[in-house]
Amino acid sequence: MTVRRTSCNLCEAICGVLVTVENGRVTDIRGDESDPLSRGHICPKAVALRDLQDDPDRLTTPLRRTTDGWQPIGWDAAYEVIAAKFSAIQRAHGRNAVGVYLGNPNVHSLGALTHLPTMVRQLRTRNRFSATSIDQLPHMLASYLLYGHQLMVPVPDIDRTSYLLMLGANPLASNGSMMTAPGFGRRLKELRKRGGKVVVIDPRRTETAAIADEHHFVRPGTDAAFLLALIHQVIEDGNARPAAYVDGLAAVEEAVESWTPERAAEVTGIPAEVIRRVAGEYGAADRAACYGRVGVSTQQFGAICQWAIQVLNIITGNLDRPGGTMFPRPAVNTLLGLGRGHIGVWKSRVRGLPEFGGELTVSTMAEEILTPGDGQIRAMLTVAGNPVLSTPNGRQLGDALDSLEFMVAIDPYLNETTQHADVILPPAPPLEREHYDLVFHQLAVRNTARWNDPVLPKPAEARHDWEIFRDLGLALVRRTPWSRRKVAMMARLRVPPRRIVDAGLRIGPYPLSLRKVRRTPGGIDLGPLQPALPEALFHRSKRIELAQRMILDDLPLLDALTCGDGELLLIGRRHLRNNNSWMHNSARLVKGKPRHHLLMHPHDLADRELRDGQLVTVTSAAGSIAVEVAASNDIMPGVVSLPHGFGHQHPGTRLTVASQVPGPSANDLTDPDLVDPTAGTAAVNGVPVTVTAL
Repeated sequence: MTVRRTSCNLCEAICGVLVTVENGRVTDIRGDESDPLSRGHICPKAVALRDLQDDPDRLTTPLRRTTDGWQPIGWDAAYEVIAAKFSAIQRAHGRNAVGVYLGNPNVHSLGALTHLPTMVRQLRTRNRFSATSIDQLPHMLASYLLYGHQLMVPVPDIDRTSYLLMLGANPLASNGSMMTAPGFGRRLKELRKRGGKVVVIDPRRTETAAIADEHHFVRPGTDAAFLLALIHQVIEDGNARPAAYVDGLAAVEEAVESWTPERAAEVTGIPAEVIRRVAGEYGAADRAACYGRVGVSTQQFGAICQWAIQVLNIITGNLDRPGGTMFPRPAVNTLLGLGRGHIGVWKSRVRGLPEFGGELTVSTMAEEILTPGDGQIRAMLTVAGNPVLSTPNGRQLGDALDSLEFMVAIDPYLNETTQHADVILPPAPPLEREHYDLVFHQLAVRNTARWNDPVLPKPAEARHDWEIFRDLGLALVRRTPWSRRKVAMMARLRVPPRRIVDAGLRIGPYPLSLRKVRRTPGGIDLGPLQPALPEALFHRSKRIELAQRMILDDLPLLDALTCGDGELLLIGRRHLRNNNSWMHNSARLVKGKPRHHLLMHPHDLADRELRDGQLVTVTSAAGSIAVEVAASNDIMPGVVSLPHGFGHQHPGTRLTVASQVPGPSANDLTDPDLVDPTAGTAAVNGVPVTVTAL
């Protein structure tokens, strides 16, 4: 029996864990108290790492679709089949005839971060999509506009703040998101113990809202009005005190002049006196942080919301000060290896929606496959993603994938999306991989560094994800004419991830190397967040311009916001045991009380002559689903809530446990035509629906 240190990379919290291995099998997983970031905290998902390892449904060899069904295929043969087919389709129809979709788990994998981008570049396609545009794109857009880099994201310095204002965020269920803060509940208790205050704005009384000092319901899709009213009131109260390197306050003041607390109250449902009081408290606090997450990003005005959150922090002097919002200083500066970002350099072929950072919004993916013409997607590569369940109008996307000439999936499961593939390449599971978190140290509330050696040996016939990207990339590049670029790409693909991490550590801000980090397997504490501005800004001017024209020009669109009397709006919700759609095959995580029900306020049930537990039909512009309804006083009247990631009853999958989990897919209701006019992001919260008896 041995006990090995590693970290859980299933969510953004990156909690340190101790894994007990007996006779080559994991027998116990518990929190690692020596980890300076998580301090012993884990959630149920970490324990389920062993379920991923032992899952009999997990694919271990490549599969190829044949007339006789799925058949094994050798790794090298699979790479050649894929490279030949992609090359032939691109020769016949142009490079954009191959599309790529990258799922959320890629940012949790060192090998995906180091090698996947290089492999994808070999395809030279503009039809690239990822989970970014149904998640954090507005967050990244605000960072790009204000700070000069799409991933220069300030995080709440929660361990020192005295006033935390949260919108559309439920970190007790998510463990933090775009904010790596393991043990958030403990950190929240510590905040309140030192006399701090927590205020939550959300259409649902979430797990986080239930333990906050205050919770206020807000009508979905109107958070922007609330935030603009806060900015208006802070300025009117004389509490605007931006740093000397900040420009544009006068233009912002003019832009929000009409957004008084009274006007915002009419559309948000939050009383004007509450808006005015919160603005006063926030502006007067010595250390305050405003934080907004998925709920505000994935609505129709998500870009305006995230810009406004940053502006509120900046003008109150809370950006880049202890207890406010600050920029982490990770041991490997990921920003140096990533592009700063861009928007609108090209647009989608059918609807003309802008790219961001080289990717198009997933709302356009199905139409780009189904609409004939030059640039139509005829082949697809998906990597660690299940967009049939996780992107708008999943039914239409499933039909679109069926129409492709060729599809490849790099994924360990035969799921609702990969079942449409012609070839599936399964990577080794997390416990067999070495790992360093390149992304989440960049978003952490404390600076730390941690390297994880594999807990279990990888079988000889298995492949790490970076090896798959390397070998598939080499198969693709070998089919291109000889050039210096070809030589450089081949060399880059052959460099193993640990060498890349070692180089990053050596040129980073601390005197570290991979050897030094490995000597402390529980992680190295590099201290609390430190002020970094204006020197850290990626703008050449080293200044922040608040008055971003693409945001200000879209503010008049908020005039269309109404109180929406009688209308029902659909929002999502998250559970601590869920991780989008990809942890539902763990019996440990899905056991217990069903959590797929549609939550609805008792008054709304009564108005429609419905009863608690009844089977109902929910209908939107995209389609209809049947689901049991549950009465709840924790949901705002006029709002209904359905969790994301369910809907596993698809024939043709190999998900023994998940296929028995009840519940429809919320994305059979989300409308691909409902997008953020500024960022093009899918608006999956605030979807108008009707609910009737089945």
